[in-house]
Amino acid sequence: MIKTASILLCMFSLQTMAQKTDTLLLEKLMRSKPELFSTILNHPQKHEVQVLYTQVIRDKNMQPTFKSYSYNLNDQRYFYPASTVKLAAVIFALEKIQELKIKGLSAKSTMLTDSSESGQTKVSIDATAKNGLPSIEHYIKKILLTSDNDAFNRLYEFIGRAEINEKLKKYGLHNSRILNRLAIGDAGEASKYTNPIKFYNGKKQVYVQQAQYDTKEYPLTLSNTIIGKAYIDSNERLVNKPFNLENKNAFSISDQQALMKKLITPEAFPAAQRYNLSDADYKLIYKYMSRLPTESDYPAYDPKEFWPTYSKMLYYGREKNAVINPDLKIFNKYGDSYGFIIDNAYFKDSKNQVEFFLTAVVQSNENEIYNDNKYEYESICYPFMKNLARMIYAAELNDR
Repeated sequence: MIKTASILLCMFSLQTMAQKTDTLLLEKLMRSKPELFSTILNHPQKHEVQVLYTQVIRDKNMQPTFKSYSYNLNDQRYFYPASTVKLAAVIFALEKIQELKIKGLSAKSTMLTDSSESGQTKVSIDATAKNGLPSIEHYIKKILLTSDNDAFNRLYEFIGRAEINEKLKKYGLHNSRILNRLAIGDAGEASKYTNPIKFYNGKKQVYVQQAQYDTKEYPLTLSNTIIGKAYIDSNERLVNKPFNLENKNAFSISDQQALMKKLITPEAFPAAQRYNLSDADYKLIYKYMSRLPTESDYPAYDPKEFWPTYSKMLYYGREKNAVINPDLKIFNKYGDSYGFIIDNAYFKDSKNQVEFFLTAVVQSNENEIYNDNKYEYESICYPFMKNLARMIYAAELNDR
C-alpha cells in the first residue's frame, strides 16, 4: 500500500511539474539577441515587462494541449490594461444575448441607448454602420478593428458592471476587474450606473433594459498601483505627486491569455467551462479579431489614420509600412495608455502548422510624468513587441 501510494505521489508530482510554466526559455532566447533586447533585459522592472507564451500542441485528432513559458510574470504586479479589457466585454455581451433568450433579440438588433444619470449620453444613430443604426454586432466590429472606446462603453452599459465582474470570477479570472467606461473620465460612483437601453428589429421593440446600479466593490491586492513622480490632471495642470491607479481596471497577463485560450480553443475545455456562445458568435469574433482596418467597408477607415497593421502590436510593432506575412494570421486585442503597450494574441500559420498564444506588456516613461502623452512607444515599446513575437515565431518554425 505504501509502495503504491509512493508511486501515485511520484506520478502526481511529475504531472504537476510538467504543467508548470517554464521561466527560463524566454530569457535565454532574448539574451541570445542582445542587440534587440538588452534595454529591456537590463531594466525589466523599469519597463514593467511581463510575457506569457504558450505553445499549442495538437494530437492526431487535432485536440490541443498547452505548454507555457514566461518572463518576469507576476499577476500581483499592477499595470494599466487599457483597451485589452474590451475583449472580455465582447464575449460577455454576446453571452448575455444568448442567456436572455428573448425572441427576436440578436447582435444585429438595433440598440438605442438612453440616459438616466448626469454625465450619461444617448445613442440613436451610427453613421459608420451600413444601415446607419447602432447594434451589438457593429460595436464589436469597431472594438476589434480599431479599439473604439465608445463602442466598448456601450457594451459595458448593456452588460452592466456587476455582471461583467461576475463573469470574470465565473471564468476563474481572479486577478482582474472592470470598473468603468474608457476615455470619458468615468470613475467612482458614476461608473456604477449604467444607461437604460432598448432593442428593436425594424420598428418592433424586442427588449427593454432598465438603468442599473452596481452596489459592489471589487478590491484586489496588487502592488505597483502608485507610480511615477507626477501627472497631468483633468484640468491640464501638472501635479507633483505619484500617479495613483489603485481604483482602475485590472487585467493580469495570465488572465488575459486564459480568456483568449478559451475563446480560440474551446474544445480544450470541458463544456461547462466554455463560453455560452453560438457558432455565429465565434465566427463574428474571429473574423474581426484577425481582419485589418483597411479590409473593412463598414466602418470605413482612413488608411492614413488606421493603416493595415495599426492594431497588431506583436509581430508588426505598429509599423506603417510593414510587409504583411501572407502565411500568418494574428487574432488579438491590444491596449495602449499611460506609456503601457499590451497585446494579447493568438498566432496561426496553417501552412507551417504553427500556432501559439503570446501575451505581453511593456512600458516606457522616461520622465516619470503620467498623462502627458510623452512616452517612448516608438523607440522602446513597439520594437520590443515586434521583436518578441518574431523571435518566438522563428523559434516555432525552426522546431517544425
